[in-house]
Amino acid sequence: MKATARRTERFTHEVEIEGGHSLVIDEPREAGGADAGPSPTRSVAAALAACTAITCEMYAQRKGWELGAVEVDVDLDYGENSSIDHLTVTLRVPEPLEEEQQQRLLVIAGKCPVHRALAGETPVAITDRIECPTPAS
Repeated sequence: MKATARRTERFTHEVEIEGGHSLVIDEPREAGGADAGPSPTRSVAAALAACTAITCEMYAQRKGWELGAVEVDVDLDYGENSSIDHLTVTLRVPEPLEEEQQQRLLVIAGKCPVHRALAGETPVAITDRIECPTPAS
């Protein structure tokens, strides 16, 4: 899978995601962007919310549990230099669950792929070169 960001104006980028999907990522106006889409860090929070919900729903489906329409809130707190300082995940299910099911679902929520990547379980490598044209002599 590959995602490619291409600038359309100032900080606005259209991101093409392998498989025929695209989205717009931008910075808010107060940061110099056009606010044409969520910021990269807000997109991370959104990905965590969606991934947590889907992971829990898939697990519950395998177990034969009815959860109803799952909702996941992710509260994002910023630290220095607009970096992500803290993410708090709240899982909401409209159907009643036994205490054991609730505890298991909380464990599973922490195993979603986005959570695991954010927790440092996934290596991120930046290549040792920048692809650009050779300067003219």
